Amino acid sequence: MQRIHRRRGRRGSRAPDPALAPRPLLLACGALAACALAVAVAWPGAPYRATTDDGHGRGLSQHGAFESAQDGWDAEQILAHYYPGAELGRIGPTLLRVRLQTQDDSSLDTYADAGAIVAGRALEPGQVAHLTPLPDGGANVLVTLGCDGEVVWQGATDDPWVYPIDLGPNRPPAEHLKLCGGTGYRGALGVALEEGSARTVNEVDVEDYLLGVVPTEMQANWADKGAGEALRAQAVAARSYALAEQRYDYAQTCDSTDCQVYPGTEREDPRTTAAVAATAGTVLLRDGHLLRSEYSAAPDGGEPADIDTFEIGPLPADLPPNPYLDPVPVPRDPRVDATEGPTAIQVEYHRIGGAQSAVGTPVGPELDLPLGAGTYQLFANGVIVATDTLGAQVVDFDTLLSMIPENP
Repeated sequence: MQRIHRRRGRRGSRAPDPALAPRPLLLACGALAACALAVAVAWPGAPYRATTDDGHGRGLSQHGAFESAQDGWDAEQILAHYYPGAELGRIGPTLLRVRLQTQDDSSLDTYADAGAIVAGRALEPGQVAHLTPLPDGGANVLVTLGCDGEVVWQGATDDPWVYPIDLGPNRPPAEHLKLCGGTGYRGALGVALEEGSARTVNEVDVEDYLLGVVPTEMQANWADKGAGEALRAQAVAARSYALAEQRYDYAQTCDSTDCQVYPGTEREDPRTTAAVAATAGTVLLRDGHLLRSEYSAAPDGGEPADIDTFEIGPLPADLPPNPYLDPVPVPRDPRVDATEGPTAIQVEYHRIGGAQSAVGTPVGPELDLPLGAGTYQLFANGVIVATDTLGAQVVDFDTLLSMIPENP
C-alpha cells in the first residue's frame, strides 16, 4: 500500500517537470492484444454523471483530469490531486453484483450465441432462458426456442442464475449473455426479489464491469487527444467507487446515474479496455478501506476533495474473490521500485487466468532479457515475455532461448 502525494500548485497551470514528477504507478498497455486494439474508431460521446445533487460533484473532475493529462500529468498525479491523503492499494480478482435498474419489475429473458447454463441444464445456441424470482430465493425457469418461440423445458430451481459456458473474465462476445431486445453482459445474470418486486442482477468480475463503465463515464477518444492518463485515473476511481458500495442485500451497486452508468458491453472500446488493463487491481484506500471515490464532470476543473467526508467500504481482504479465477501470485523482482503498479507480465498473467491457465504457477521472479530487450518470467508450463515491440505474451522455452543472444 502506498500513499499518493498531492502535487503542489494550481491544477493544470503548467506541465509538470519530468525530473520532479513521481514515478508513475500505472503502466501503459502491456498486453499485445490490448495495444493492437487501440486503433479502433471512437464512440463519439459519453454522458456524464455528477455524484452530488448540485451537479458540481466532489473528487475527480473528468474535465480537469482531461486537461491535466494533456499537460503531462500521469494517472497517479491526477488521483493524488483530487483525492489528497488517499492511498493506492491492490486487490485480487473480485466479483461484483450489479442491480440492472433498467430491468426492474421484469422477468429475466436471456441467451448467449454460444449457449449457456441454467438450473443445471445446458442451453443450446438459439435457446432462451426466462427466469422469474420466487420468494424462497429460487426462480421459475422457462426455456424457449428464440425469445418468443416454442417451450423446450420448464421447472423451478434454487439457483436463480443463468451462467455463460465459461465463467472466467475476458470472454469472447459469443459467450456474453444477451437480453431479449437489449444489450449484452459479461458474467452471469440472475434474479432476486426486493419487497416483492423483481430485480435483475449481473454478477461479473470487476475488471469486466469496468470495460462497460469507463467508456460510458468518460470519452474513450480522449486517448487520441493526449489524455490517456485521464482514462486510467477514471478506471481507478470507478473501480474503488463500485467496490466500496453496498446498496442492497442482493447487489453492491447499480447500473444507473444513482451509482455509475453501466450499459453492459454495448459501449466497450479498445482504448478504455487498455486503460482498465493497465490499472488492473489498483484501488484508492482510506485507512486501509476502499474509498467511495466520487467524481463528476465539474466544468471548472474541480477542486481536491476532503476524503474524510467520503464513505468507505470493506478492506480489500474482505472483498468476495472471483472463485473462477485464482488470485495471481505477485513474485516481484526486488530491483523493481515498490511504488510501481502491476507489470505488463502480471497483467497478462491475470488476463489469461493466472494459476489456472496453461502456464501454471510461477517458478521465479521477473528477470531482464539481455541487452535491455525486455523482461521475462518462468512458469511451470511456459514463459511470459514482455518487450516494447511484442507487448506481453506467452512463449515456449525454445522461443525464449531464441531471444537470448549467444555469447561471442
